Amino acid sequence: MTTPIDPVDLTARLVRCNSVTPAEGGALVLLEQLLTENGFDCTRVDRGGIANLFARWGRKGANRSFGFNGHIDVVPIGNPDDWTVDPFGAEIKDGFLWGRGATDMKSGVAAFAAAACDFVQTTPPDGAVILAITGDEEADALDGTTALLDWMAANNEQMTDCLVGEPTSPNHMGEAMKIGRRGSMTAWFTFQGQQGHSAYPHRAKNPLPAMARLMDRLASHTLDDGTDHFDPSSLAIVTMDTGNPATNVIPATCRAAVNIRFNDEHTGAALTDWMQSELDTVAADTGIRIEMKIKISGESFLTPPGALSDLIGKAVKAETGKTPELSTSGGTSDARFVKDHCPVVEFGLVGKTMHMVDEKVPVADIIALKSIYARILRDYFA
Repeated sequence: MTTPIDPVDLTARLVRCNSVTPAEGGALVLLEQLLTENGFDCTRVDRGGIANLFARWGRKGANRSFGFNGHIDVVPIGNPDDWTVDPFGAEIKDGFLWGRGATDMKSGVAAFAAAACDFVQTTPPDGAVILAITGDEEADALDGTTALLDWMAANNEQMTDCLVGEPTSPNHMGEAMKIGRRGSMTAWFTFQGQQGHSAYPHRAKNPLPAMARLMDRLASHTLDDGTDHFDPSSLAIVTMDTGNPATNVIPATCRAAVNIRFNDEHTGAALTDWMQSELDTVAADTGIRIEMKIKISGESFLTPPGALSDLIGKAVKAETGKTPELSTSGGTSDARFVKDHCPVVEFGLVGKTMHMVDEKVPVADIIALKSIYARILRDYFA
């Protein structure tokens, strides 16, 4: 009988791979070897200097193909002197495994890889198990999961359902799963006036009142009151800058930016049109030329509660005793790309220490997460 794969040991081996985006650090090499040894057909889907791995056990085009998605890239460690452990040492002490990526999300990848390998070896399913693992989630995400999905489309590879192994619980294992995410977009504004002496404001064209007025109009507006599955959308002013140290000079230019996290009542295009209308009003009232640049990081999406969320919820309840909340909170994840391919839900660890100095994960939670993923696979193919 095949020896079960230890998800804690696998997590530790992955944490020891220095894979700060865009470096692969040996993490995908390690996983490809493990998955190949357990009967998965593996393909590297590298693009734009980013390493990605596609792995499938079972027949291509199977009627049921359960997929896991995750990333092995991590954020920078910051000042190494602030750490009390080696950020890439994967030290185990006080019941925790410590290191960059321990929580976000090498433990999740280790747990689903270990569960998948054990599952196909002990109870080969009538269907396929797919792992789509990227090295570009923490950065721009241009050549990561999108590259994998593009390659899958070109090669007729299909997941019928997908679980993204991101941390999802705020405080305790099993508290929440994500059935959707808010959209995210940023708008940068440049206000162009005419420089002059502050004692003679009539000879200048001050862009600062226009900036203040537009920022107030945007920030004071209620976007919505929330929807069935989402909290109210939010708009935050994140910078206002003139770069002017002189109090006797009216500047010619100033800049500002806002970030919007929006629910399923909006689209990025509709919010862009609204901000453009507000901009046009302020520009007409003040005579200041205003330019706007937009970046939409992801649209809002929802996987309606149903078979997939029920499957995951039952597995979590069976293994932890907790019924997970159906959540749409938090930032963005690669689920925003997967949602165009198949139904997708996120479930993983407690995310308290992700991106922090001395990132760590309870050893017991890694073991529990593998058990949950294993139960999901058994129930899915039962």
